Amino acid sequence: MNNKEKHSGGCACGKVRYSSIGKPARTGLCHCRYCQLRTGTAFGISVYFKKENLIIESGNLKKYPFTTESGNTFETSFCTNCGTSMFWTLSHMKDLMGAAGGTYDPPTFWFDIHRELFKRTKAEYVSINCPENHKTSPSYKPIKKDPSRLDGD
Repeated sequence: MNNKEKHSGGCACGKVRYSSIGKPARTGLCHCRYCQLRTGTAFGISVYFKKENLIIESGNLKKYPFTTESGNTFETSFCTNCGTSMFWTLSHMKDLMGAAGGTYDPPTFWFDIHRELFKRTKAEYVSINCPENHKTSPSYKPIKKDPSRLDGD
């Protein structure tokens, strides 16, 4: 893929549309409780781009910010009409924005996955082979304990 290649995607109802330009800065699968709740399933597929390379073309998004147990701000953005989780930012990755991998138009999964995070809370039935994998995350440094409904231990 070249640095000018464009991929488009959107939410379930089609009101939010976006495109990404070039190669992702990073990709991964995350099994943390935050991503499980954000997606409503066993893991999240994260495709990160420099913010200027992820262009929101239409639609309205609602943002939901919260603080992780490591003290980082995690802000999710979802369609105000259908509720599809679309994007997120993490305060410790200031120049990047994540796009939900399943929201790209076909061929939806055009990108490679290079890392797997928070395998400690991975569903037992999930079997994935990534070149890089972590029990938690290299940036995981808890400063407080999450409530039991969010606790990954």
